[in-house]
Formats: sequence, C-alpha cells, structure tokens
Amino acid sequence: METETATRWLSDAEQCAWRTHLEVNRLLTYQLEKDLQPFGLTINDYEILVNLSEAGEHRVRMSDLAAATLQSKSRLSHQITRMEKAGLVRRENCESDRRGLFAVLTGPGLETMRKVAPHHVDSVRRNFIDQLSPEELGTLREFLAPIAARLREERAKR
Repeated sequence: METETATRWLSDAEQCAWRTHLEVNRLLTYQLEKDLQPFGLTINDYEILVNLSEAGEHRVRMSDLAAATLQSKSRLSHQITRMEKAGLVRRENCESDRRGLFAVLTGPGLETMRKVAPHHVDSVRRNFIDQLSPEELGTLREFLAPIAARLREERAKR
C-alpha cells in the first residue's frame, strides 16, 4: 500500500514571494517583447539571433539551438521557417550527418542583430538592471544560481 505524503503548502510569505516572482517574470517578458515589436521581432526571435550571432561561423545545429532556447524541435523548425522568410536566417545541411541541419545567421540577420541589440540592452537595463543596486544584483544572482543549476540538472536527465 502506498503512503500518501502530505502536501507542503506554501506559507503566506512563500506564496507572496512565488507570486511576485511570477508577476515580475510575466511583466518583464511582456515589456521586453513590446520593445522588440517595432523591429518585427519576438523575444524568441531575438534569442535565436543572439545564439547564432555568438556562435562560431554564426551557425548552430538545429537540435542544439532547440535545446539552447528550450523549444521543441518542431516549434523551432516553424520559427526558423518564419525567420527564413524574413531573410534573417537560413538552413544548411550538415555534411557529417545527412539528417542534421544548421541554422545560419544571414548578413541581413546579423545587421538586424546589430541594429536591435542596443535597443534591447537599453530595455533590459531600464526595466531590470537599473531597478537594483549592484549589491542587490549580486545577491539576486547568488540566490538564483542554485535554482538554475538544479533546473539544468533536471533538464539534462530528460
């Protein structure tokens, strides 16, 4: 017979902290997305452009890009198709693996990244970084690091 474990409900303080985190996450994502709209980009588009712009030869295997952006391969494929139509990226075959594909940043994609990045950084700074002191940022990083590490470990198990 299985024993049922008691649910550890959140205390009022824990509930408040959790809901504040959710609200900040939603509002910050909303604002960053809104600030990318004049450039015709979503936050997911921008994340893909960042990954490709920082990669060697501005190319990343599609499977690795899906993992890096926490998207399913199918969802990423649809997004890359849309970004290809906009001329930002292209797909290339992987010579060492006939089934593999690379997402590659195009010249116009790199130019878009160079144009948008300063505006995005300004939005991140205005809406997040500048709201905290350097000490608070250090504390936040210190608090979030073990959570991120645990979640990465859980993800790696799958």
